Amino acid sequence: MTQSRFKIAGLTAASLVFLSACSGLQDAKLDPEAMRVKGGREREAAASDGSLLDAFRGAKDTVKVNRFLWTASLQVLDFLPVEAADPFTGVISTGYGRPPGGGQAYRATILISDPALDARALNVALQSQRGPVDAATERAVEDAILNRARQLRIQAARF
Repeated sequence: MTQSRFKIAGLTAASLVFLSACSGLQDAKLDPEAMRVKGGREREAAASDGSLLDAFRGAKDTVKVNRFLWTASLQVLDFLPVEAADPFTGVISTGYGRPPGGGQAYRATILISDPALDARALNVALQSQRGPVDAATERAVEDAILNRARQLRIQAARF
């Protein structure tokens, strides 16, 4: 019987210590700005401050990708099976595929690194099953993607 009284007294003392530690939070003040929903310019200003949520937003890892280059890359190289496509980093990785009327299989990795519709924003790396492809072939594929992207931009401007 005395052991159970000691247990009850110990739990009561521990509870009192815990509750007295909570009383230190009374001095905390409510921040009215924390409850306000921000939008538009206010949100942009808050996003530039840098916070813990930047890690979840991907602020440092994301690249703005030109949508015309992205679509044109997928359309020009539609004979290649897409293995991975990440629009946040601007990388499209394909598997091996044969072009229509061609005998050799190729795979490609496309990097779109800028939101501008510009040749600097596009980088194509082609590889055949025998090894790397010559620079002229890579340039021809890049030119085909750039031409298709310009066509898509012209079509979009008409609407």
